[in-house]
Amino acid sequence: MRRVIALAVLICATLTSCRLPGGAPTGPSYRVMVEFADVLDLVPQAAVKVNDVTVGSVTDISLRGWTAVVTLAVDDSVRLPANATATVDQTSLLGEKFVALAIPAGQPAGDNLTDGSVIPLSRTGRGVEVEEVLSALGLLLSGGGLAQLKTINQQLTKAFAGREDAVKTTLQQLDTFLAGLDEQKAQIAQAIDALDRFSAHLAQERATLATAVDALAPGLTVLAQQRSDLTAALTALSQLSTVGTSVINQSRANTEASLKSLGPILDQLAQAGDDLPKSLDFLLSFPFPPGSTAAVTGNQVRMHATLDLDGAAILGNLLTAPAPSSGGSQPPVPLPPFPQLPPLPGLPSPPPLPPLPTVPPLPLPSVGVPSPSPSGVLCQLLPVGC
Repeated sequence: MRRVIALAVLICATLTSCRLPGGAPTGPSYRVMVEFADVLDLVPQAAVKVNDVTVGSVTDISLRGWTAVVTLAVDDSVRLPANATATVDQTSLLGEKFVALAIPAGQPAGDNLTDGSVIPLSRTGRGVEVEEVLSALGLLLSGGGLAQLKTINQQLTKAFAGREDAVKTTLQQLDTFLAGLDEQKAQIAQAIDALDRFSAHLAQERATLATAVDALAPGLTVLAQQRSDLTAALTALSQLSTVGTSVINQSRANTEASLKSLGPILDQLAQAGDDLPKSLDFLLSFPFPPGSTAAVTGNQVRMHATLDLDGAAILGNLLTAPAPSSGGSQPPVPLPPFPQLPPLPGLPSPPPLPPLPTVPPLPLPSVGVPSPSPSGVLCQLLPVGC
């Protein structure tokens, strides 16, 4: 009997490294409450470790609803941040359970845990049980999943046979697409936020939208009643192109003749050059030249004339002047008659225009021009005194 007990103790110490719970350091300590969704077979007096070093023990395990609350006694010399995590682990494959406290990686440390601090359920967890691993392995080995995996593998092999290049290209395009989505993640999130704001605005304006939709009903009713008239109008409008084509074809020759008759008129206007605008400028101050307004004083016009009565010069001009042509000036180029356009087919003749009103003639003020006396002219021509 003693040999059996000794053999059992040896096997427990060698294979499982099992030991009795407890062994927590004595001395001052502070209490920490930890919330767990599952504590497995954790028992009071189990060890509390930090980096595999025992720093306390479990003093109490209670149930609060569906959450287990474990009270820990941690040595007063151990300082842990307030955002520390807690997990239920075991010393070996078949060893005892203990609570492992750890500092979260990548998070800034805040205040320290103090007496009465609580580690919430969001920062706790547990390790995988040996029973769970063996159960999953037994389910896999008993044919629970191997047959399905074999079928899936065979079907994938048949589907991809001879399509390796297409599958490779598809995977590359999918990789490019996912990379593009990842690059535009911020824009997509912004678009979703904008859509959310737009939906919220539509929800606020629901009554207004309902009123607008209800107001559309009378208009839709009128359109439904006038459907036949609108259809007839659209049908008649489709014939407009036919009528327009007919009018253009019938008036083509006359239009070309009218354009050709404009040629001589445009030529004469081009030959006139600057004479036409100068004539219009003179017309504004007729019968006086444009620069004569400065010579008008009251109802008189100051004029200065110089007469050259040199007989030799007058005789020379008369002898060297060319003989006038019998025809006079060049006869004007006759313009072709303006062609008469045919009336538009199928259209009524327009009513005659009313006669233009007669504009009364503008009264022009009479300007008295003093006649020069013969003695004044002789005084200017003769170098002798008058």
